Amino acid sequence: MSLSRIDLLSGRSIALTELRMSSTYGGMLEGYPCKLINDMKVRSLQLQAERAFPSTPAHLVPPSREYPDQTAGAFGPVEVLPSVACVGAFHSTEVAPELDPVLHRSALIVIWFQTGLDVPSGENADLGLRSIRWEELAQDYEL
Repeated sequence: MSLSRIDLLSGRSIALTELRMSSTYGGMLEGYPCKLINDMKVRSLQLQAERAFPSTPAHLVPPSREYPDQTAGAFGPVEVLPSVACVGAFHSTEVAPELDPVLHRSALIVIWFQTGLDVPSGENADLGLRSIRWEELAQDYEL
């Protein structure tokens, strides 16, 4: 059973079967959000996803970055990522027309950032998620 389904721009429907959410800046004790900190956060999230799902390829949807009108600090200008960091396991059954969709599936782990706690769903999902090039990135497997 899936948590939701997302309709990709390619026409493929993918199922979200596991979702991990965390606060982007939770636990940040000192400093301020800047490019250096954000790049470390993004890379850390990618590594966590690769360790949690070692047999499935992982794909990062590049996060939006905002630059509020605030005084730059020692590490450069303030740069803010969306407030929620997400790692989701997605599956799809449409591998190839000649293969049994029950036995042949494809999977991809996706890392993305979003502003709220809503579970992405249908055509209302973020454009970055809906733009995933599934056929190029996902890994086929057989049950």
